[in-house]
Amino acid sequence: MLRSLSIRDFVIVDTLDLDFQSGFTVFTGETGAGKSILIDALALVLGERADAGIVREGAARASISATFSTHPALDAWLDERELGGEEDGGARTVLLRRTVDAGGRSKAFINGAAATLAQLREVGDLLVDIHGQHAHQLLLRPDAQRLLFDAHAGLTQQAGAVAESWRAWRACVRQREAVEHQSREMQLERERLEWQVGELEKLAPQPGEWEEIQAEYNRLSHAAGLIDGSRAALDSLSEADGSVLSALNAIVHRLQQLADVDPALRDVLAALEPAQVQAEEAAHSLMRYVDRLELDPERLEAVNERMQALHATARKYRLPPEQLADELVARRQQLDDLQSAQDINKVLAREAAAKAAYLTLAQHLSQARKEAADALSAAVTEAMQGLSMAGGSFVAALNPMDEGQSYGLEQVEFLVAGHAGVSARPLARVASGGELARISLAISVITSEASPTPTLIFDEVDTGIGGAVAEVVGRRLQELGRARQVLCVTHLPQVAAQAGHHLLVSKETTGDGSGSVTRSRIRTLDAAGRVVETARMLGGATVTATTLQHAEEMLAQGARAASGGKEGRRTRRSAG
Repeated sequence: MLRSLSIRDFVIVDTLDLDFQSGFTVFTGETGAGKSILIDALALVLGERADAGIVREGAARASISATFSTHPALDAWLDERELGGEEDGGARTVLLRRTVDAGGRSKAFINGAAATLAQLREVGDLLVDIHGQHAHQLLLRPDAQRLLFDAHAGLTQQAGAVAESWRAWRACVRQREAVEHQSREMQLERERLEWQVGELEKLAPQPGEWEEIQAEYNRLSHAAGLIDGSRAALDSLSEADGSVLSALNAIVHRLQQLADVDPALRDVLAALEPAQVQAEEAAHSLMRYVDRLELDPERLEAVNERMQALHATARKYRLPPEQLADELVARRQQLDDLQSAQDINKVLAREAAAKAAYLTLAQHLSQARKEAADALSAAVTEAMQGLSMAGGSFVAALNPMDEGQSYGLEQVEFLVAGHAGVSARPLARVASGGELARISLAISVITSEASPTPTLIFDEVDTGIGGAVAEVVGRRLQELGRARQVLCVTHLPQVAAQAGHHLLVSKETTGDGSGSVTRSRIRTLDAAGRVVETARMLGGATVTATTLQHAEEMLAQGARAASGGKEGRRTRRSAG
């Protein structure tokens, strides 16, 4: 449940800190005082979109924080994402915070850690269910009826799987149609790719071949110079008269003799002997190189022709020669993909399989919807009897579609008969605005009873009703408040009198003329304050002794109904 709400610089609220209780709480106040602003602030901290317009004029940013008690499902969600939670008197809580600066930039936090709006919305879905003041207008839309129905029946995830399967099926249909309508273009493209692959396969470029063939060409084209230079070096090093190696050997031999006379020459000898060994090794290596090296004009011509072929093909495909091997692999893959796509039998088989998978999921959804439709129809029909619609009925109709849609094999349509003996008609054709408001409220209350969320918010959903019906509405909300936390913005004294807690929202203007500033204020009413506010709601700005007496009677009646409900629950527990 919602335990506290803190608002800073939001629309016309400068500073507001509220603590909430369990049970049924109402917000009342004159029109424009800012009752719905509180709901808007709560919706914002639960992930609704925001813009700079919500920041109070002259302030740098708006900030909203809300603390909720958690439950096992939310605890598991928080633990999975390592977002923690606070212990408050032995009970675990979660702190949600949202800021929006004057430039429209928004930040979100869960238990002090940065979070995304998607995460705020996920938490909000586990904590709060908000029924807006325009809910009955939304219910006129078929898609809104279907979404509400599926949510109430717990079929949202199943419907999502059907929609995903439908999209996969339709993608196969589009592919098949493309094959049928573009077969000529695809055939031309296939022929082009086949020719290109054939040309590249005939050339047969290999990975790394261009670098290797360049090195070989360079060596072969300079073979004569390499032979002449190497032989001259070999002669100078070891084979000619007075060669380097001969002179070095003579020097070493002479120094060896001299070192026997004077050991001081052994250091010079130690430096020359490795040079002698290295010179001999170099002479042997150079000799082997010269023996292997030979002129090969035929090989040079073949290598040159291969280089020219690779280079010409690379220019044709507008890429470097070293990428030809990769290009062959890519063109083969394109050809395989095109051949697979153009194979109409494979395309038809994929389409048939995708359709069968969709129909299986959609049929399971249809069966679940049928069971849920019967239950919802009976529950809303029963609720209508207490809303001055005795004899009326409600039907959640499932109208079969000629072809499966993303939402399944049927369209959900809400049908209503306002009283006995009248055929049920689509909700959109209900003539009376009051009837529409009452039916919408009945649907909202019934679907909320099945909702697992611990906090239910009703924002002026009682618009368009009054009198005895309003009292029944108040009692239904009071009944909901026995199991949940219910917050309701209302302008009806009959509803307010049934609440366990009453918060008064008012406007306060300070300053004069163009310098005046309007602020929204809120306070919890005690018993005497509730009498005065209820009397104002009954009689308007002028509160008389009669309206005060009437208000006291209404509040006393609401208190008796609340205590009766508690006594009934104790009796049922005792009987159990």
